[in-house]
Amino acid sequence: MEPANKTVVTYFVIKGISDVPELQLLIFLLVLLIYLVILGGNMTIFLLISTDRHLHTPMYFFLANLTILDISCSTITLHKVLFTFITGDKLVSLAGCVMQMFFFLSFTCNELLILTAMGYDRYVAVCNPLRYHVVMNHKACCCLAGVCWVLGFLDIMPCALKVSSITCYTSREINHFFCDFVPVMKLSCSDTYDLQLYVIIEGVVLASFVPFSLTFISYVFIIRSILRIRSSNGRWKAFYTCSSHLTIIVLLYGTLSYQYFRPVEYIILGSYKLSSLFNAIGVPILNPLIYSLKNKDVHSALKRMLNKNSSQIKRE
Repeated sequence: MEPANKTVVTYFVIKGISDVPELQLLIFLLVLLIYLVILGGNMTIFLLISTDRHLHTPMYFFLANLTILDISCSTITLHKVLFTFITGDKLVSLAGCVMQMFFFLSFTCNELLILTAMGYDRYVAVCNPLRYHVVMNHKACCCLAGVCWVLGFLDIMPCALKVSSITCYTSREINHFFCDFVPVMKLSCSDTYDLQLYVIIEGVVLASFVPFSLTFISYVFIIRSILRIRSSNGRWKAFYTCSSHLTIIVLLYGTLSYQYFRPVEYIILGSYKLSSLFNAIGVPILNPLIYSLKNKDVHSALKRMLNKNSSQIKRE
């Protein structure tokens, strides 16, 4: 049965993280602090990889791409929270909403594909170490990263175009802190069955299941090679090189499976908003921490950068 109240929408109202007036300043300060931590952590990793020749390796090349995606994802989702507090403007045009949705989903898809490329990199490093620098040369890494970026944007474009053609909604208020697919579809009074079916087939199967399957296959071969190593110390070192990547894979796929791998009508927006917050805040913060806290190469590069800066200051 069609909903009684229909609205032809040219703009939306973003409800935000919370609509309690007393909490707005606290939310703004927390989001600002977290966003600055995300920028600082990821930019530090990116600058270290860009400037330190010891980190000019395939693994860190893909990690640099990952830091760009983390900054982009957090910026596209959190900027409206900060902008709304400063200006009081909660409105976003339909076109702006679709663009935000498109870029967020594209960056997320790109991240899954880059993680898949990193899984292949770990496979070559562990299973075929003698040919590692031949197989994972600079040209191959650039081509692999370029394909990931292009496929990520192309995969989401049909979904964004379909959403942009919907004009009938039951309300203008989006119960979320940015324009995400699920909250917008919750408001639609049009028949979105075809769109949801496309998201399941294209978004879940091709954009998520295929990268996950390729990563899983890589780790099957990696684990098999690790088990063949005779010394326990050698097995530990081989596993250690993959542990950071594996941790991020579990975090990201775990969050996304809870968010998108269900029909829209069965999703509760309150819990969905919490998982979206973790995806927008938690994952971009944890990525640089996971790769820096456990990584001796990053520690050494950071010390070299600090020593270089302190030496320059002393000369001046």
